[in-house]
Amino acid sequence: MRNSKINYLVVGVFVSGMLTALVVSIALLSGQTGPADNYYAYYSNVSGVKFGTQVVYEGFPIGQVEKVTPQEKDGRMQFRVDFGITENWRLPNDSVVEIAAPGLLAAVTLAIQAGSSPTPLKPGAQVPSKERSDVFAVVSSVAGQFGNLMDSNVKPLLTNVNKAVATINKVVELEGLSLFEDARKVTNDLSELVGLMARRVPKIADNIEEFSARLNVTADELQKLMTPGTREQIEGVIANLDKATVSMDALVNDLGGMAAGYDKDMTKTLSETRYVVESVSRHIDSINQNMEGAARNMYEFTRQIRQNPGLLLGGEAPEDKSNAQ
Repeated sequence: MRNSKINYLVVGVFVSGMLTALVVSIALLSGQTGPADNYYAYYSNVSGVKFGTQVVYEGFPIGQVEKVTPQEKDGRMQFRVDFGITENWRLPNDSVVEIAAPGLLAAVTLAIQAGSSPTPLKPGAQVPSKERSDVFAVVSSVAGQFGNLMDSNVKPLLTNVNKAVATINKVVELEGLSLFEDARKVTNDLSELVGLMARRVPKIADNIEEFSARLNVTADELQKLMTPGTREQIEGVIANLDKATVSMDALVNDLGGMAAGYDKDMTKTLSETRYVVESVSRHIDSINQNMEGAARNMYEFTRQIRQNPGLLLGGEAPEDKSNAQ
């Protein structure tokens, strides 16, 4: 009888201990093991967030989500997430709480990124929030953008490429033979040009070589001419040219002085010449008339001499027989 009571006692103590351990484990897993300070944040998407979701501060668990409440704000539906953290935990007022997943297979948590402000948030205040940015959300966003890119850019590009290829095929079908014939003609012309160059290049090379030889001969002759005596003669010629230049400058200066000295005489001469020209121009008509009369008289005189040369000796003009008849 005593053994059965002892067994019942042991079993009862064991069960009580296990229940206590279960309660403690649940409290530890939930992150809420004592008094807590409550805060809240707003999100437009709370996928994976529910009661009991762990709250971590720079990776360290400090609390859990208490409730998620949908609210309408600014004409849109948002979600208020209330969470509690360890009592008296200092939370800078510029901290940001974000819905994040530490790994690909890890559970969603509320990750608080610590701020640098020395002023802490008061319990019950709103914590600035940041929308979810885990790998799956990023991949989903990239996939959406890639889909939009395919629809708006890649498909039209492929359509244009197909049209261009079709156009090229039509051109090749219609103009392919002529293009090939033109290419063959160009190839033949190039072949002829290459052959011509092959025939002409040796002659050109010979001409260049001959020209180089002549240049060498000319250079040798110039080198022979450029003896010390020749250099002295050239220097003498240059010196004489310098002297001649100086003499020409002096002559020009003298001529300038003479022209300045005869300026008045030249002016007077030009004035008299102008007067003579004006006088001649005034009497040119009478002079022309007199010259014309003299020319007529001379013409008449020569005509009579031709008819009767005896007039020069005082004879009379012969009788005009044509009038007598």
